[in-house]
Amino acid sequence: MIELKVKDVDISSGGAMIALLNFHDAKKFDLHHGDRIGIIYGNKHVQAIIDIAESETAAPEGSIGLFEEVLAELGIRNGYKVKIAIEPKPVSVHYIKEKLNGLKLSYEKIKSIISDVVEGKLSDIELTYFVSSAAIRGLDYKETVSLTRAIIETGETLSLRGKVIADKHCTGGVAGNRTTMIVVPIITAFGMKMPKTSSRAITSPAGTADTMEVLAPVSLKKSRMERIVKKTGGCIVWGGAVNLAPADDKLIKVRSPMRIDAESQLLSSILAKKKSVGATHVLIDIPIGGETKIPDKKEGNRIGKEFIKIGKGLGMKIEYILSNGNEPIGNGIGPALEAKDVLKVLQRSDTMPFDLEKKSVMLAGRIFEMAGKCKRGRGEKTAREILDSGRAMKKMREIIKEQGGNPDVKSSDIKVGKVIYDYTAKKSGIVRDVKNNVVSNTARFAGAPVDKEAGIYLYVHEGDRVKKGDKLITIHANSEEKLKFAKNFLIKSEGVEVR
Repeated sequence: MIELKVKDVDISSGGAMIALLNFHDAKKFDLHHGDRIGIIYGNKHVQAIIDIAESETAAPEGSIGLFEEVLAELGIRNGYKVKIAIEPKPVSVHYIKEKLNGLKLSYEKIKSIISDVVEGKLSDIELTYFVSSAAIRGLDYKETVSLTRAIIETGETLSLRGKVIADKHCTGGVAGNRTTMIVVPIITAFGMKMPKTSSRAITSPAGTADTMEVLAPVSLKKSRMERIVKKTGGCIVWGGAVNLAPADDKLIKVRSPMRIDAESQLLSSILAKKKSVGATHVLIDIPIGGETKIPDKKEGNRIGKEFIKIGKGLGMKIEYILSNGNEPIGNGIGPALEAKDVLKVLQRSDTMPFDLEKKSVMLAGRIFEMAGKCKRGRGEKTAREILDSGRAMKKMREIIKEQGGNPDVKSSDIKVGKVIYDYTAKKSGIVRDVKNNVVSNTARFAGAPVDKEAGIYLYVHEGDRVKKGDKLITIHANSEEKLKFAKNFLIKSEGVEVR
């Protein structure tokens, strides 16, 4: 055993267990970049991946620089002494090589890989090879189910009782589309359970979690999430704050920069998160359009059937719908502006976005029908009655209160960016195209989602008749600089086409 003095390098790896060795010590012990060592303190042990420090400043000879994850796991600080031992690479690295060579992996091998992902035992390069091999070589049905189960079993799951626990997911690509925040209170007002974990924006102007955060905290622990669901029937929280399917979040970090959206990994990612909250009935919304992930009905139906097939293997009932993804849903794009839209629908305001209301009612109605709560063809009527009666708004106020927000909030209370620009029609005619990508990027350039008050307000949708000079879009920002950037992009890209 070798004894070294701990140096806190004050860096977090974001998951992997990393140790930094002085280059003289590394040479003395015949250790190289990517080798594994065991770090021992008392009865605690961590396997870490080695990086080599080329200077005495980063890691003096006779010391070992430890990243925050290792320090936290061992419960030690700067100056402590630890023992190290040379260890072999995890066996999961061999399984990744098997996949690279085109072999099929058993559940046990996939579980070994995913366990090491969660425990931070794989380097970024090894993790990237796994994601890439799964994308290039593909995962068959059995491997996809195994990957999904492994992701679920290496994280926590909610302990909820009930024969029916509902959930929904949208494959994305449509600006606005904040249906979840309307569907959840409709479903739960009917007496069903719907614990919703949602994402933050990665490339869009707002994720559901970003928008809900305008109304209430979304970074909640699993225990509090369970209490809220048991009390109100539902919640809308950020999935990244709950240790549900943590392996998936790490895999997404690798996939996102290269936009690796292998179908098997997409399916396992979505369904693992649904299964981890205990969902029994899941509705998948698949927007179809040139700017969405799914370009046409043929592809939409094919991937929808894959969802059903994998879901069945996991014991979940899945249905899907194909929806219009050619233009944004709602008027507001950006967290605060989308929150205003949601509240207008729930409050039954005369100025609510009727397209957002219509789609939300349709989704909620379909969930009622697939769960056997009402006859086929009657779901939308039931959902609309719950909205019109005020029961959905009342339920949303309960959820907001339990999550720590102001239950009395109104749409008019929500502030939006005061630095504005009105984009107007250059001629009279009919709106032929509202470009999802342009609308989304304009809102991001204005500051969304980091600036929750930033974004755009969309006055028109495809098919609307406009006159020259009519407002098409208002950009909201918190600074003149961001407004200028968004304005120039919108004008150059012509986000709304009028003919």
